[in-house]
Amino acid sequence: MRDVQRVLVVDDNADIRMLLRAVLDRYGYRVVEAGNGIEALALLHADDDIDIVVLDVQMPDMDGWEILRRIRDDASLGPVPVILCTVKSRLEDTRRGWELGCDGFVNKPFSVTQVAEEVTAVVNRPPHERNVRRAEALVALVGAEER
Repeated sequence: MRDVQRVLVVDDNADIRMLLRAVLDRYGYRVVEAGNGIEALALLHADDDIDIVVLDVQMPDMDGWEILRRIRDDASLGPVPVILCTVKSRLEDTRRGWELGCDGFVNKPFSVTQVAEEVTAVVNRPPHERNVRRAEALVALVGAEER
């Protein structure tokens, strides 16, 4: 087993990637970066040592929704946890993320501690617990939408 967990940070903004790299490096993670969806999917297919993905939603060419859908539709990638890091925080956006199979959310602007804590929580959560959390989040969102 590797001592250091690897995080794939996917964001078209180089400054955000640099910030997330600095934060996650400080928390003991090894960061791999992708500036777009094509690059992210290629890295995931080429490198089976990626432990978790932190994924921006709003990107040109292929948005985070499509990247997440492709990850979940690919049996070889499906189990990798994905955290959405996005400005899209309306109820319908959050619900869409959970329905597509995300494992966590970090809203932009974010605190550096929040990102590191979410990555740590999700990457250490077993797959069955991630599925339970996803189901609970969807139930809570349906309740919130009905209010």
